[in-house]
Amino acid sequence: MGSPSMPEGLERRYGQGHLHFITWSCYRRFPLLSSAGSRDLFVQILGEVRDRYGFALVGYVVMPEHIHLLISEPKTGTPSTVLQVLKQRVSRQLRLRLVGADQSLPQFWQSRFYDFNVWSQKKTVEKLQYMHLNPVKRGLVSHPRDWPWSSFLYYAGGGSGLVRIDPVP
Repeated sequence: MGSPSMPEGLERRYGQGHLHFITWSCYRRFPLLSSAGSRDLFVQILGEVRDRYGFALVGYVVMPEHIHLLISEPKTGTPSTVLQVLKQRVSRQLRLRLVGADQSLPQFWQSRFYDFNVWSQKKTVEKLQYMHLNPVKRGLVSHPRDWPWSSFLYYAGGGSGLVRIDPVP
């Protein structure tokens, strides 16, 4: 049975040493991350939160209206803790940029997130490919290498990208 803050049937499984494929959206799927500057800021804060909580960032993609992360469990807290801090820090900074004194945007993120435990190398590769192809499928770029807000370049051997990636052995 779910708690009042968690929908019925949603179960978060922590403490099993799995990676977590996490997805969440901007409020009402508005493209609040449509500018390069907002995506750059998100990636910067993601790196800072990773360093603070000690989780491995295995993969990511920042889309205009949603995010996908593939992370390990953090040394401090849980993936839920990490998401709460990450979402709060990003929304505080970007709400100031996007709406300034205009508070017509009631919130920045949808309150919930999807968390899928990734327990095998096959699933890890599947989730990385899904993330990296997301901008292509959406018609934002013709090749994943052209979307710098993902971990694609790291895995393609094209450099570290915008934030350090912690590959799993």
